[in-house]
Amino acid sequence: MSRLNYHHLYYFWRVAREGKLTRVAETLHLSQSALSAQIRKLEDRMGKPLFERRHRALVLTEAGRRVFNYAEVIFTKGEELESLISRGIEPEYQRLRIGTLSTMSRNFIEGFIAPLLNQSGQRVHFSLHARDMANLLDGLARHELDVVLTNTQMPPSDSPDASWQSQLLARQPLSIIGPPDSTPGRPFPEGFDDMRWVLPGEHHEIRRAFDGHCSLYQYRPKILAEADDMAMLRLLARDSGALSVMPEVVVKDELQQGRLTRLEQLPNVYENFYAITLPREFMPGIVSELLARPLKDMA
Repeated sequence: MSRLNYHHLYYFWRVAREGKLTRVAETLHLSQSALSAQIRKLEDRMGKPLFERRHRALVLTEAGRRVFNYAEVIFTKGEELESLISRGIEPEYQRLRIGTLSTMSRNFIEGFIAPLLNQSGQRVHFSLHARDMANLLDGLARHELDVVLTNTQMPPSDSPDASWQSQLLARQPLSIIGPPDSTPGRPFPEGFDDMRWVLPGEHHEIRRAFDGHCSLYQYRPKILAEADDMAMLRLLARDSGALSVMPEVVVKDELQQGRLTRLEQLPNVYENFYAITLPREFMPGIVSELLARPLKDMA
């Protein structure tokens, strides 16, 4: 069985990090031609080009990006191991890359990362990446992300290399939210006939749940505006004087300040929040800690 040549992988990793063949060759005391030959051997082993030239610059191909992500883990862990064995130095911090659905509640995301904000000794360095669902899953499959936060159902994977693991983090009831002076004083839908609404778009899961609730009472809301983005829906609910439907976590600050109030909670209607991961040998330990937290801690 042929084995991967880690010298070739190391040379590729250095060039991919630096972006300059000349600089890496000088650092490693190799000629440019010799370094190029080593990388070509790795490309032959992989059966795909790992770099392409664009205006005299080396740019990673799609395959090159995947190889680099693995090499980054392998050689970073190697450096940490060397420091630990030779000098007894533990790694300064773990790296954590969190993908978030661009339209979901920022307050919920902040609740999820709260332990990272309150950490002592800077043991975790984390980054947040807001994208649409397709790009989040692509980033996860490419090992550019460690965990993805979403409030939508997990679609089935078309790739045999992407066996998604979806974990329910929290489920929060949906409430009718409005200005303090908008309370009709009677249960829905009585007293709501003249109310204006700002709602998620018709394809949003929250909107579908609310439409189903309205159909039970043959109620047709007068829609002033629609917004899928929870941050924008929060602003519309706060500033328009209209009613909205959302989990209370989205507007928790406005509720605490008395700028908005909960008119009533919808019965048996929830928004679910999920964490999506891929099985990985080098998963940062902090991911398991965050996912093991009780659901109530993220409300």
